[in-house]
Amino acid sequence: MQMAKTIYGIIEGDSVSDILIPQLVDLYLQGRFPFDRLVKFYPFARINDAAVDSERGITVKPIIRIGEI
Repeated sequence: MQMAKTIYGIIEGDSVSDILIPQLVDLYLQGRFPFDRLVKFYPFARINDAAVDSERGITVKPIIRIGEI
């Protein structure tokens, strides 16, 4: 057999957003899903810093804000 690989694109883990998002909000309000500690915002000018921080594990989800200095 060949060592074949397949790449799949997944959005929201194939979840149903009408169900998932309220559940995540409830978990956050209970203090059980601290998404605010998982994300970090970067202005577009610091996009390279965002990539480095992500690679080093400083932030789980870097969010680039276009239009900010």
